[in-house]
Amino acid sequence: MLFRFLGIIPSRYDSTHFPGKPLVDLGGKPMIQHAYERAKEALEEVFVATDDSRIEKAVRSFGGNVVMTSSKHKSGTERCYEAYTKIGRRYNVVVNLRDDNPFIQPSQIELLKSCFTNYSIQIVTLATPFKAEDNFAMALSNKNYPKVVINKLHEAMYFSRSVIPYMRGKSHTEWSAIHTYYKHIRMYAYRSDVLKELAHLPQSPLEIAEGLEQLRWLEYGYKIKVAVSNQEIIGIDTPNDLDTL
Repeated sequence: MLFRFLGIIPSRYDSTHFPGKPLVDLGGKPMIQHAYERAKEALEEVFVATDDSRIEKAVRSFGGNVVMTSSKHKSGTERCYEAYTKIGRRYNVVVNLRDDNPFIQPSQIELLKSCFTNYSIQIVTLATPFKAEDNFAMALSNKNYPKVVINKLHEAMYFSRSVIPYMRGKSHTEWSAIHTYYKHIRMYAYRSDVLKELAHLPQSPLEIAEGLEQLRWLEYGYKIKVAVSNQEIIGIDTPNDLDTL
């Protein structure tokens, strides 16, 4: 079966930690343009989904596809679904990409796509191992780096902003050296019928507690396949992240 993939980049101007983030200049281009161009290397069709006219104008200025969506969405997945319905064409899989991952590798998008050779797959996301030498305070315990625990079938068991699992009887300075911890890279691919279902689920207690939308899906019984990439991704969560580039 030949799958048709659609890339959607949900993009908001009013980010809590970094207002205007999608339009920040990186090497003469707005960050959203970097994310769009990387996505186009792996996906034939890509759209930015936004509720802000400034982002719409920026995307149109570099020749990108953009669709306007509601300002009331509580998650990127909800915004993706509205954009998908407005685009009005049939795709088997929708890939939800982040506007603050301007250095995403096309090979990582291809890794997500490759999981759909198995029709039973509902949702796929990406993770990368923390390095053994990563500083505990700066990396592993950083709440801006959600962690994921993966079972033997490479399915997500839980996501958390806290360090999971806890290593009993070991100093935290040893944890990443004796156990593989996975950092969740917040991009997803969903079968289009599953995306419709996800977009209509009420928020769940775990999602509200951690501020992680993927916990809603686990709580409602969906399975999330986790593809592991050894390539690091540099995300831009706060203005301070720009200083590390």
